[in-house]
Amino acid sequence: MKSFRKELWFEIPKRRGFVNITSTLEDSVKQSGIKEGLLLCNAMHITASVFINDDELGLHQDFELWLEKLAPEKPYSQYRHNGFEDNADAHLKRTIMGREVVVAITNGKLDLGPWEQVFYGEFDGMRKKSVLVKIIGE
Repeated sequence: MKSFRKELWFEIPKRRGFVNITSTLEDSVKQSGIKEGLLLCNAMHITASVFINDDELGLHQDFELWLEKLAPEKPYSQYRHNGFEDNADAHLKRTIMGREVVVAITNGKLDLGPWEQVFYGEFDGMRKKSVLVKIIGE
């Protein structure tokens, strides 16, 4: 069995944002040379997420509104975590959106559904954060 590892780096210029990373992951599969296996992609920071969904602007805006209702950023004083930091809401949003995805690789390609795309979700941006890509298989 072969193994391939790569780190992706992001620096979102706002507090929150979503980035479609599907083509980057497809390039990673090509680089790996693995034709049959699994790709694991996970955020390496506790205020960021990797998830699968549709690449549709209205849906992304719905995510933002829904997450803000569930875990509003302000007032910062509503969270016990906030003291030296003001990012408790980002931790909660990451928990809701998830840490990682696992995607099958078939015939050297990501085996995604017809509308599925992979996204990096940022909930406490304006600094560099990494995402791990680990591919195993033959």
